[in-house]
Amino acid sequence: MSTIVIGAGQAGLAVSHELNALGVEHIVLERGRPGQAWRDRWDSFTLVTPNWTMALPGSAYSGPDPEGHVPRDEIVSYLQAYARSTGTPIMEGVEARRLRAGDDGLHAETNVGEMAADDVVVCTGSFTRQHRPPALDGLSDHLILASSDYRAPDQIPPGVAVVVGSGQTGCQIAEELHLAGRDVILACGRAPWSPRRLDGTDIVTWLSRTSFLDATLADLPSPAARLSANAQATGARGGHDLHFRTLQALGVRLAGHVAGTDGIRIGFGDDAAESVAFGDARWADLRTLLRAQLPAGGFDVPDMPVPPPFHAEPMQEVSLREVGAVVLAAGFRPDYRWIDAPVCDELGFPLTRDGASPTMPGLFFCGVHFMRSRRSALMFGVGPDAAVVARKIAERHT
Repeated sequence: MSTIVIGAGQAGLAVSHELNALGVEHIVLERGRPGQAWRDRWDSFTLVTPNWTMALPGSAYSGPDPEGHVPRDEIVSYLQAYARSTGTPIMEGVEARRLRAGDDGLHAETNVGEMAADDVVVCTGSFTRQHRPPALDGLSDHLILASSDYRAPDQIPPGVAVVVGSGQTGCQIAEELHLAGRDVILACGRAPWSPRRLDGTDIVTWLSRTSFLDATLADLPSPAARLSANAQATGARGGHDLHFRTLQALGVRLAGHVAGTDGIRIGFGDDAAESVAFGDARWADLRTLLRAQLPAGGFDVPDMPVPPPFHAEPMQEVSLREVGAVVLAAGFRPDYRWIDAPVCDELGFPLTRDGASPTMPGLFFCGVHFMRSRRSALMFGVGPDAAVVARKIAERHT
């Protein structure tokens, strides 16, 4: 086989589309089915970005509600239909477990045997390993439910639900649990937020009219900023504001970060207000960006609300006797340890030059967070990266 693509999510499907266009023979290996990472989301999950962002190469969104937010199963249907219409050569149920270099190219060891190729494109996503903060080390595993395993509120045993992590996933699960009648404590961390819509238009649409999505790794304050939480947002029930203030107004109890546990109680830091202030500062940064760049693009600046003061209600601890479950939503980390070569930086992200590994000839990546820009891992941004990678592969073959 000339080229192997590992993963049939948006990145793998986009790379396959571009390789087909260049006449490069290839196969796509997928551990499950196309869009498996989306299939694995919880039952009520909806697209967090607006529907128009479902726009893989050659398949722009054409539905009736570009500013809406489709549910999980419609995202999966879009990816399935894309794979069929583009003739993606997928081998389903094939998991790549090790990748190594040999004298005759690259070798992928899979659950169905070993496969060799001149080139391999890894499209498994940047964040595949659930992060568990060390402060939870004292908790019994039976109390912890990873967000990747969460499906619906009825999974949670009776008692208080403590959600650890306050990015998109943590806030969405906390809201869903509260609306299902559960007593919820959200352990707050640093996360940005913004209104869902400004003057009736989604915030992502507004930001796409600026340079925000074109930011590169060099524009970040440090490489570690790639591990920052996603902005607090939701597409549930048509999309609405979701952040610390809206959750507090609903009745979700806000606490600081998890400071530790002694087997009797979970202790919280006294920093919930600082976490809210961090998010407010990021929203202030976006207001500045929008005011500075929208007029140059011919757009009027929308009304942008300034958040009211936040009043913290300090919570020091909760007894484990009250807790039904701790929902772990503290984010994910890169995990490319199955690649048998030093191809990543100290944070675990692949080192690439426009997708090509400088240390393992023939190895490429696509769909990596900030590989070329902020939009690199997004459904509407992966196409240009996929085209660059496909051209590099085609050039190697000629």
